[in-house]
Amino acid sequence: MDDLLEFLVARIMDDNHAYAYAAGTLSGEALLDRHLPMLDLIEQLANSYKAMDPLDSRPAGLAYALRVLGQSYAEHPAHQQEWRP
Repeated sequence: MDDLLEFLVARIMDDNHAYAYAAGTLSGEALLDRHLPMLDLIEQLANSYKAMDPLDSRPAGLAYALRVLGQSYAEHPAHQQEWRP
């Protein structure tokens, strides 16, 4: 799961940079308003998963949610088949 978390955080950082570039060159305020909050929420989920006690019952559900969210990057060359839900 740590590999998936690192992968998701890296993709989020890539997307944040891409959206910032688009906003600066194309005036993409609407694009930023819609996508950046979602990227922030995914990053929060990844950080919450890392901080959870393994004995807590919630990590299994959160791990599944992160796997589902990771599917949006399934075409990325670094995405691994084992991360599919």
